[in-house]
Amino acid sequence: MKPRVLVDGQVHDQVSALDRGLGYGDGLFETVRFVGADAPLWARHMQRLGEGCRRLGLPMPDMAQLLAEARAASDGMAHAVVRITLTRGVGARGYAPPARPRPTRVVAAFDPPQDETTQAGGIRVRLCELRLAPQPQLAGLKHLNRLEQVLARAEWDDPAIAEGLLCDVDGLAICATAANLFAVHGGELATPALDRCGVAGVARAEILASRPHARVCPITLARLRRADELFLSSSVRGILPVRELDGVAFGVGPVTRALQAHWRALGF
Repeated sequence: MKPRVLVDGQVHDQVSALDRGLGYGDGLFETVRFVGADAPLWARHMQRLGEGCRRLGLPMPDMAQLLAEARAASDGMAHAVVRITLTRGVGARGYAPPARPRPTRVVAAFDPPQDETTQAGGIRVRLCELRLAPQPQLAGLKHLNRLEQVLARAEWDDPAIAEGLLCDVDGLAICATAANLFAVHGGELATPALDRCGVAGVARAEILASRPHARVCPITLARLRRADELFLSSSVRGILPVRELDGVAFGVGPVTRALQAHWRALGF
């Protein structure tokens, strides 16, 4: 289905060639899973968007207006993925941001991926060669510069490989190209720290809130390969067990299954 797109609340699919989102990646986005008119993780998405606006110095859009536009774009869809893009808007040439920005809002609704099989049996993951660069000021944000992820995803075209694992310049495991990473050792849940690079996903936040004793810490590749369970989390795709990482096999264990049940209980 052709995506339904609103630009600044109007049915439209084009923005200005002078928009700073296009010219400089100057903006943020959220990818929200809707079930009918409801988005179970909406509050978490808005919390992250607000933090991104604070750090980038962008005016935070009206949340009620965003929700109304997201519902309008996905109207009539039983399930939808709604991408909300917020840029600093049109500006003069040069990096200096306008003193009084007029942000551009783009809200687009898409059909969601079909992941029932992979959620049950797990996915195959490969280690990417690309390394994520450290930038603490942007770490955790879902900003518009996704070139690292684009280059990482271009490393393979094997349809049997569902995701790529990304490390930082020190070789520590960080995330997948479009999901967060969790490991289980002896029943203990852990996820990489994202204070230097990576995106702090809203599904990750939901998992950490439901498992307050989970550790947020550096994870080496060697420790990752010794895990009892590995899984990825995504607000769009849910909890995806990893059954293989570059030839190392993993089982779909009780912690992963319990979190999948928690995900379903949210309404997805």
